[in-house]
Amino acid sequence: RTAGAGPYWDYFGSRAGTRGQGWYAYDLGAWRVYSLNTNCTKVGCGTASTQVEWLRADLAANPRACVAAVMHHPLFSSGEHGDNPVVRPLWEALDEAGADVILAGHDHDYERFAPQGPTGGADPGGIRAFVVGTGGAALRPFVTVRANSEIRDADTHGVLMLTLRAGTYDWRFVPVAGSTFTDRGTGTCH
Repeated sequence: RTAGAGPYWDYFGSRAGTRGQGWYAYDLGAWRVYSLNTNCTKVGCGTASTQVEWLRADLAANPRACVAAVMHHPLFSSGEHGDNPVVRPLWEALDEAGADVILAGHDHDYERFAPQGPTGGADPGGIRAFVVGTGGAALRPFVTVRANSEIRDADTHGVLMLTLRAGTYDWRFVPVAGSTFTDRGTGTCH
């Protein structure tokens, strides 16, 4: 909430991409990981936006069998804030390139979706999405359960641990001490 996100840029410097944009990519083993800025009113997320054009170009220039993306606002969410259709062009670019996983927050809950396309239709070759807003703020109940939502929890703080391997990934929700909810599974890259 600081004007221009100055402290963020001051702390992370060039590791956070170009100052004022907030999107960048890096390789992690066999994976290409994208950090995207979904404050779309500030940076633009439309089909012809600088960010989406950069994303498409980077996906084409750095093809990988395994691709993940991290963004604040989820396209699909059963939580209080719900769906954020303004990020659909980012999803479309990732989906067209065969991306595997998208991590988001914004809603203060945990939710895992079955692989799906950017219009919300179930698609075994689509993207598996997670909403993980369980890092410490007050949790909020679910409002409307979205299609393809496989598991939800709005009572447990914790973190999602991903293990990224060449061709596969594992996920495990790790609850805070004293809590019992967990979620785990394995996925295969496209």
